[in-house]
Amino acid sequence: MSKTIVLIHGAWLNARSWEHVKSRYEARGYTVIAPDWPLDEGEPAALRAAPHPSLGALGQRRIVDHYEAIIRALPEVPILIGHSLGGVVVQHLLDRGLGVAGIAIDPAPTPGVPIYPHALVSALPVFFDPFSRGKAKHMSRRFFARRFAQTLPADKADAAYDRYVVPTPGRVYWDGIVGPMKIDWANPKRPPLLLIGGGKDLIADAAMTRAIHARQSRAPSRTDYLEFAERSHWTLLEPGWEQVADAALDWAEHQQGANP
Repeated sequence: MSKTIVLIHGAWLNARSWEHVKSRYEARGYTVIAPDWPLDEGEPAALRAAPHPSLGALGQRRIVDHYEAIIRALPEVPILIGHSLGGVVVQHLLDRGLGVAGIAIDPAPTPGVPIYPHALVSALPVFFDPFSRGKAKHMSRRFFARRFAQTLPADKADAAYDRYVVPTPGRVYWDGIVGPMKIDWANPKRPPLLLIGGGKDLIADAAMTRAIHARQSRAPSRTDYLEFAERSHWTLLEPGWEQVADAALDWAEHQQGANP
């Protein structure tokens, strides 16, 4: 059984967003790697003040290739766990035959599945800027508190923004609709996949996650869906995050111990 986990963050966050999950998994005896996206490493406050000048050109393909290179260099095949756009990256990596199992938590819009209402509304600040495909975009505190982490009290939302939120390349949004990388939904070599949705997610609708699950279920390998009705998109950092983190890893362990 693999004892290595690769954690893949989504847009507007970097690897710091995994700090609690990483520690929890390490306490369970795992080697846990949480790489940043290219050009995304550093203190969030510093990144907000001065994003890397090339960040705006970063696209989904480069991000997926970045994680593929990391995974292929590891001494054993890892479990892959991604959140939001990281959940889309996990799906692409599994489609390339990487990982012993993958978990996509609150996955962002995935090519081949319609964009659902909450995901569309949440993307409008990027899409309303016609030049955003080449820009590093900033999330406002108001947007974060009202849609990304709306279950947090105002003071905790403000502190969470300061600690975790970073600029993100507008291109990763446009890449989902302009020449997107395709997924082979019926890929016979795709490893097992769990999709996790949040009933109060205002960034990635749980209904959209269920639709992704339906497409992914065309593959012959195990494809499961789990929904936490009371959780927002901030699910791995809001109170009770342990339940989601444990459910993800418990499922991955079961897949490795289950008979084919």
